[in-house]
Amino acid sequence: MTGGRVVRVLPDEPAIAKTFDYLVPDSFGDQVRVGDRVRIALAGRRVGGWIVALDVDPPTGVTLRPLAKWSGRGPGPDLIELAGWAAWRWAGRPATFLRTASPERVVRGLPNARPRRPPSGAASAGALDHTLTAALAQPRSVLRLPPSVDPSVVAVAAAARGNALVLCPTAALARTVATGLRAAGVQVAQHPRDWAQGAAGATVVGTRAAAWAPVGDLAAVVVIDEHDDAHQQEQAPTWHARDVAAERARRAAAPCVLTSPCPSLEALDWGELHTLSRSAERGGWPVVDVVDMRREDPHTGLLPGPLVRLLRSDRRVLCLLNRTGRARLLACAACGELARCERCDAAVTQPSADELACPRCDTVRPVVCAHCGAGRMKALRQGVTRVRDEIEALVGEPVDEVSGAATGGDAPTTRVVVGTEALLHQVRQADVVAFLDADQELLAPRYRAAEQALGLFARAARLVGDKAGGGRVVVQTFVPRHEAVQAALHADPARAAAAERERREMLRFPPVTAMAEVSGAAAPAFIDGLGAPLGVEVLGPSDDRWLLRAVDHRTLCDALAAAERPAGRLRVAVDPHRV
Repeated sequence: MTGGRVVRVLPDEPAIAKTFDYLVPDSFGDQVRVGDRVRIALAGRRVGGWIVALDVDPPTGVTLRPLAKWSGRGPGPDLIELAGWAAWRWAGRPATFLRTASPERVVRGLPNARPRRPPSGAASAGALDHTLTAALAQPRSVLRLPPSVDPSVVAVAAAARGNALVLCPTAALARTVATGLRAAGVQVAQHPRDWAQGAAGATVVGTRAAAWAPVGDLAAVVVIDEHDDAHQQEQAPTWHARDVAAERARRAAAPCVLTSPCPSLEALDWGELHTLSRSAERGGWPVVDVVDMRREDPHTGLLPGPLVRLLRSDRRVLCLLNRTGRARLLACAACGELARCERCDAAVTQPSADELACPRCDTVRPVVCAHCGAGRMKALRQGVTRVRDEIEALVGEPVDEVSGAATGGDAPTTRVVVGTEALLHQVRQADVVAFLDADQELLAPRYRAAEQALGLFARAARLVGDKAGGGRVVVQTFVPRHEAVQAALHADPARAAAAERERREMLRFPPVTAMAEVSGAAAPAFIDGLGAPLGVEVLGPSDDRWLLRAVDHRTLCDALAAAERPAGRLRVAVDPHRV
């Protein structure tokens, strides 16, 4: 085809960063817009793509092909520009982000926007009113709320300014917030189901992917529980919904409020902190009992006297232990030899009563000591299955087990439940949450361990309610003076933040520096091509991984964008949380 309207298309192929020009067939009329999804002929096949520019001047001497198909509405110009920024920020491709920003089903047109009514205030903010007003009056605010405060009140206050974008770490919390908004008379679009309604104009509520949801006339942005790891994408590019939302708010000149019971250091560096009075914050946390395991009888294992009394009461108790299986570290009951794999020498686990399994090479053998031949093992580090059996024998009633691998999604119904961290996501209410081995989280070999442990304590606190309701969180630890434990005990997250900042500054971990992790088969070639850019420190290799560190994200991301990507599998994780 020659003549006619010319548009520029970005193919829906993450490996292709180039754009291509195509002609708009007359049959399409004037329905094409920037952001629309189309089908194009490319390299002998038809692929999807997005229109990123209209009425462009095509290169001379090139015969253009027509668009093959118009596939419906897609992200608008603002999100297309944002995808280009995110591709630089997290060393990815714009197509990856535009795919997240597109509707799940074909959207041929947007519904008519309904008349907007101010919220009725059904979810009253009460004592929060002054704090919320001050936070929303500034472009960047961090709101530290105790766990018992309903986050819906923040969403309602934001919706009073106009159409808001509200991000939640879990789908369950998003449904709760959407219910609170509807009770206040706010028109709500739940992402991704109501993609078109949000684009036409409504307050959009959703999880991480909703950071890319279109919002007509965006007036405010709220990120609930910004500290939660669920806001970050695990696959590369490892974008963070908090940072995407903050950038959207900046571009729209709208206020952005990050809420959390225990704000991350990244959030505290980003915006001004707003808190309730000390009495209100203390009242919003439950009673926290710290069990000093150094003073308990070692023969009781993970079930010391204080916990046994709670288990034998009539209260609903959740016991959390982030170790699956029956035992994660075993020794022979006869000779004391550590149970190891005869093939690769790694410590074996006990997934069931009659077999030992190696987590490294998957070798399975019967429960037999390789050193003396005895058939009985003792658990040095118990898993949830073994603990469940012991508690069931202790209380004389059924005990459910919940873990990411063992559950089908149904909520447990027994009074006492044992499980991994997944337990906190599946149960809506409890009287007591007990961390059987809090040191596993506090002393984990990752730089955000203390921050993540405090986040778990806060999630447990939200389940059991505040002091007035009799909620209780039990923390069993050998390091009771740890700053995260003390922060939960005194309902003062600032204690943990101060100690964590000092440690990060000393070790030069984020947010003091910007960091990226490079791995994969093509990583050596990528690092060679990267060279030694000014201001970027290259550490490694360690376990076939390299760590890049720079004084800020601009220096780091510019260096990553300038490096040529070799062929082969390559993973570049900017802002990795699990280093």
